[in-house]
Amino acid sequence: MAHSTIERWHEIVKSRDIAALKALLADDVVFESPVVHTPQNGNAITVKYLAAGLHVLNNGSFQYVNEWRGPHSAVLEFQSSCDGILINGVDMITWNDEGLITHFKVMIRPLKAVNKIHELMGRMLQPEAGQQR
Repeated sequence: MAHSTIERWHEIVKSRDIAALKALLADDVVFESPVVHTPQNGNAITVKYLAAGLHVLNNGSFQYVNEWRGPHSAVLEFQSSCDGILINGVDMITWNDEGLITHFKVMIRPLKAVNKIHELMGRMLQPEAGQQR
């Protein structure tokens, strides 16, 4: 592989390239949101959540501040600011032998940040949720 999964993820964060995001996710990827109780299963819904996250969090203040890697997993600590609220969190990413992401979990702190992300992401995902249900 020319680029590792995490290097490809970092490129997607910079470019916001949704086609590259879709290509990096396994068909059966599982996404766990900090504000949705049940895991979201599948490429299409994971792309929607991550694309919304890239839009809301990746607003000029977003940066990864630390990183821990294993053979098929990584934890990326990030910080951002939305509407004056400092957001601190981690992306926990697992991938398969083909380098495709199979599990993506986001955890955010503090509670004020979780509530702000819930509000902003909810606005972005609401029309989609209405069409799917």
